[in-house]
Amino acid sequence: MTTIRDVADEAGVSISTVSLVLNSPERVSDPTRRRVLAAVDALGFVPKAEAVARARRGVGRVGVLAPYSSYPSVARRLAGMLDAVGRRPIEVVLFDQESAARSSSPLLGSLPVTGRLDGIIVVSQPLDEAIATRLGELRLATVLVDVRHPGFDSVHTDDAAGGRLAAGHLLARGHRRFAFLGEAQRSDRYVSPSQRRLAGFRAALAEAGLDAGVRLTDHRVGQALAAARGLLSAEVTAVFAASDTLAAGVMRAAHELGLAVPADVAVVGFDDGELAEALDLTTVRQPLEESGRTAMELLLRRLDAPGNPREVALQLELVERGSS
Repeated sequence: MTTIRDVADEAGVSISTVSLVLNSPERVSDPTRRRVLAAVDALGFVPKAEAVARARRGVGRVGVLAPYSSYPSVARRLAGMLDAVGRRPIEVVLFDQESAARSSSPLLGSLPVTGRLDGIIVVSQPLDEAIATRLGELRLATVLVDVRHPGFDSVHTDDAAGGRLAAGHLLARGHRRFAFLGEAQRSDRYVSPSQRRLAGFRAALAEAGLDAGVRLTDHRVGQALAAARGLLSAEVTAVFAASDTLAAGVMRAAHELGLAVPADVAVVGFDDGELAEALDLTTVRQPLEESGRTAMELLLRRLDAPGNPREVALQLELVERGSS
């Protein structure tokens, strides 16, 4: 039987480093983590504590990897997932990833090895080719939400179309001086939802011979407030924010600068939830609960009867309120 020492020798690292890769992968550098996981695969290593569970037909547990601490919208997706599970004897385990603006989560590299899960739903996290290959080779049932990758089930909306919806609405209101507030990208290894929304927004404006000023910031109201002050000082009359959280920062900045919404500046967000309702915010509505429910249904179906990958596209809708 292959031991953790065998893996350490194969990878040229210490036993403690192998343990970190399997239990706290975020504490290990990417090159070292990849080398250890390659050794795990080559030797067929299974941690002792999980060997019995791996031998069972299923462990009755699925994981959801998502940026819970960064995006309020993720909680609504989770509500849909739990609704889909219903009374099935399945445990749902949550794994938090700080921000969807980061590159692939290191957790994705180690979770399949431990055998602790029958399947996983990955929300708003890109898959690099190495991790996609590992998930496929280890046959861990996987469903993606907000991103797509060949060979995997996915649930998504058209973020660029959402940007076009926002632009079309503001153009119809007669605006000609635009700005966009989005999330700062921490990795250029994939195109984020914020980037796709900006692309659609700008494409629609370009067709009208116009463009938008752009500011990027962290996904927090406080940081959005500071960035929005700079945008609004440029005398724009309409701002599209990549999320309702960022739009809240724009509306607060407008208030502090003595600008009336929407008389002086119109604001459009993205997501639609209680925050948008409370702020009377015009926004692009995502079917968040439906996306979570659909993702879990796809995962359960794949666990019951594996088949060809399915892609499910859900529709967006512009919700008009008092901010525009």
